[in-house]
Amino acid sequence: MTKFNRGAPRYNRFLSRAGEQYEGSQFGFAAAGQPVLVTGAGGYIGSALVDAIAASGPAKIVLLDASEHNLFQVQQRLEAKHGQVPHEAILGSVTDTELLNSIFARYRPGMVYHAAALKHVSLLEHNPLAAVRENTLGTYTLARAAVQHGAASLVLVSTDKAVNPHSIMGVSKRLAELTMAALSSPQCRMNVVRLGNVIGSSGSVVPIFREQISRRGPVTVTHPDARRYFMSRHDAVEAILAGGAAECAGRILLPELGEPERIADLACFLIGAIANGSGKEIEIRFIGLRPGEKIEEALLFQTEIREGSAAGPLQVIRTPSPDPNELYKRMEQFAWHITSRDVMGLVGTICAMVPEYRPSSIILAATNNSGSVSG
Repeated sequence: MTKFNRGAPRYNRFLSRAGEQYEGSQFGFAAAGQPVLVTGAGGYIGSALVDAIAASGPAKIVLLDASEHNLFQVQQRLEAKHGQVPHEAILGSVTDTELLNSIFARYRPGMVYHAAALKHVSLLEHNPLAAVRENTLGTYTLARAAVQHGAASLVLVSTDKAVNPHSIMGVSKRLAELTMAALSSPQCRMNVVRLGNVIGSSGSVVPIFREQISRRGPVTVTHPDARRYFMSRHDAVEAILAGGAAECAGRILLPELGEPERIADLACFLIGAIANGSGKEIEIRFIGLRPGEKIEEALLFQTEIREGSAAGPLQVIRTPSPDPNELYKRMEQFAWHITSRDVMGLVGTICAMVPEYRPSSIILAATNNSGSVSG
């Protein structure tokens, strides 16, 4: 019988920091005194990033989000906590070239933090066209606008799911990472901060487990041995701000993530903590890995090289970089695949760029019948 660790002291630290307020950061100087653009500004990470940047004294914060609700919420929060900071809330997507050109031309952001993304693994397996459009083409469109309009720095928020990806979400983020490596220059430094699972983010295991425990279970876990790298939102934001302060360019920046934790241990911990000792009858049910999921994530590709550290605890990783002209051709191909709803062509182009990608059974089935996939 599998035994689980109910103590899990690290979870206490993660969860206790989930709602921590930001009163400034040692890495906030990168944003101080200049206009800053935050994409995905209303998301779980983006809204906390906005708090931290506001506390650092920027000239202006431009909030960009595709969700009306999230954008309204982060704007209200910013006005309540940092009303003295000039800001502009813009509803729109990073895939909108004309909108991005308008934002850069009008506000001239020197720093760009790119947190906008589609992120739900299982959902995106059924919507690969949308995943690549938003996560890959959106990043490419933003990066080109940043270069064209003279932004000094662009930081992409990525994920460990981009490494040796099995999911369309993971590979779409890997393609975004390759975009940063290819288009970075001394004039516009682009770096990637590769995060683990941020505890408490919307749609992640902690909110799901909490809701399941409130209903007295069952608490659903994919596999007894499934492990993930976990980090608090506070640590994630600090890593992103450190990425903005790093002087390197075209690199993957990796925060200290410790050892991966078993998801079943986290479930046990939450059952004990939320049920106040009365959770013995709450069942943990193992439902099997879903398409696109892995038992355990990795932090590096075999082709990546460690180059030291930057901005405190961030490891600097050199990753293979495509030629910018080749990248342009591939992005044109992606755009055509999406317009023509050609999933087979999309997957072929993805595999040409990321040979480590292992498509799931859902994606392989969709290549035989592109009309079966909605996104």
